Amino acid sequence: MAKFYGEIGFAISKETVPGVYTDTIERRFYYGEVNSRRIRTTNGASINDNVNVSDEISIVSDPFANEHYFAMKYVTYMGVKWKVENISVQFPRLVLSLGGIYNE
Repeated sequence: MAKFYGEIGFAISKETVPGVYTDTIERRFYYGEVNSRRIRTTNGASINDNVNVSDEISIVSDPFANEHYFAMKYVTYMGVKWKVENISVQFPRLVLSLGGIYNE
């Protein structure tokens, strides 16, 4: 298995003005392993094909990740931010399934 070290973005709601909450991205770095590597392209209505990865990354979680895993939005992997599609909790690890490119 390949090793992983990268950034994971969490969308955390914070009160910006009294009564108004907005999502802000909090970035954290984690170690882990790449369990599987699959790339899929799909033809769409656009000129370029859509690229999706179906990779699974298993990270060693910390207390912050255990409390906020539902807020994970993206993983930076191979220099690109990928959407987190599915999360499997296998304490002390979290297994993340990646999907398409994350657009901020």
